Amino acid sequence: MSESTPAQLVDVAVLGAGMVGVSAGLAARQRGLSVVVVDRREPGSETSYGNAGIISSGSILPLNTPALLKNLPKYLTNTHPALRWNLPWAIANAGWVVRFLATATPAQTEPRAAALHGLIGTSLTLHRDWIVQAGAGHRIRETGWLKAWRGDGLATAKAEQAALAEFGVKSEVLDRQAISALEPNIIPAYSVGLLHSQTASVDSPGAVVKAYAQLLANGGGTIRQSEIRRIEPVGDGWRVQLADGEISARHVVVALGPWSAELLRPLGYRVPLAFERGYHQHFVPNPARKLLRPIHDAEGSFLMTPMEQGIRVTSGVELTARDAPSNFAQLEAVVPMARSVAEFGEAVGERWRGARPTLPDSLPMIGQAPRHRGLWLAFGNQHIGFTTGPGTGAAIAAMIAGAAPPFAVKAFSPDRYIA
Repeated sequence: MSESTPAQLVDVAVLGAGMVGVSAGLAARQRGLSVVVVDRREPGSETSYGNAGIISSGSILPLNTPALLKNLPKYLTNTHPALRWNLPWAIANAGWVVRFLATATPAQTEPRAAALHGLIGTSLTLHRDWIVQAGAGHRIRETGWLKAWRGDGLATAKAEQAALAEFGVKSEVLDRQAISALEPNIIPAYSVGLLHSQTASVDSPGAVVKAYAQLLANGGGTIRQSEIRRIEPVGDGWRVQLADGEISARHVVVALGPWSAELLRPLGYRVPLAFERGYHQHFVPNPARKLLRPIHDAEGSFLMTPMEQGIRVTSGVELTARDAPSNFAQLEAVVPMARSVAEFGEAVGERWRGARPTLPDSLPMIGQAPRHRGLWLAFGNQHIGFTTGPGTGAAIAAMIAGAAPPFAVKAFSPDRYIA
């Protein structure tokens, strides 16, 4: 940066323009703070782009529950569609794996579910408010989403329904006939379904993030596209060094998803972050046999959902290095299963791969860094970042402003993993 180029000066610099980062910027701006959101790409172009677009009331159960331990033997075969894992990665990250599995106990599941319930409740309210404010209300569908079993899934569906009911989350158990009435255009492959009736979905997650970013810009915030080089404390504030200049801010919010840990490392923080990699592909829909809502195939561990770009089929989780070469085996395995339920044509566009950032307890970090005043951490939202982004951002903005967050944030405190 030349000496004649002044640094941009703001109250809050948000690093990352996915759903979490844009939400943090929007919430901070709505509190009257000056805000800039920075990312190397346009808003909603990275991890937040490639998901099923579900704004889920029922995603309160973390990934690592007692059910995971029960299913672990079949996952260890490394052939199950729900999970593939890379052996060298697992050996190198054995500590993370052990901590992840050690948290999958009944005693630790309910408190984490309660914490996620608070985060999700706030997020759903904000999503429904912001999407209208942003002029994107046409993108939201209040049709719920369906988890469905081909085999004998009745006991599992009822158990999940009971677990959700403990937190006041409504759902409906459906038989084959009820599923056909709900989704008349699919092939009747499912014998049991669980309809998450209080859940919404959108037809383009990336477009929704962009709409929220535009809402921020219309309200006086700034969206800046640049490579983020480093951050450093300066006096009572922070300097953010970019490829094309710098920003001076009283507060910095790190919301870079899977890239967050490496930005924090020079400050002495070692974050135990792993990556749930996932894939998707779009297909030409049959306009005469429309899919009406997202469907999660329980046995196949994939989702298919109607999107603006076509029918999006997503894969299960791949545990490996964030930037390892793509392996489309999971996606290729489930596409024929999806075709056995929904009618769609040829593939359109490129296959997508992304990495969802996950901490050992499957809860995000939401709060101030332990040793640096004015440094706020907002990442680790694993595969529900699109749902939980608004609540995460609102909590961060409230704490920056010295106000009480809209839900209990103790369980999300960064100091549970970094000191």
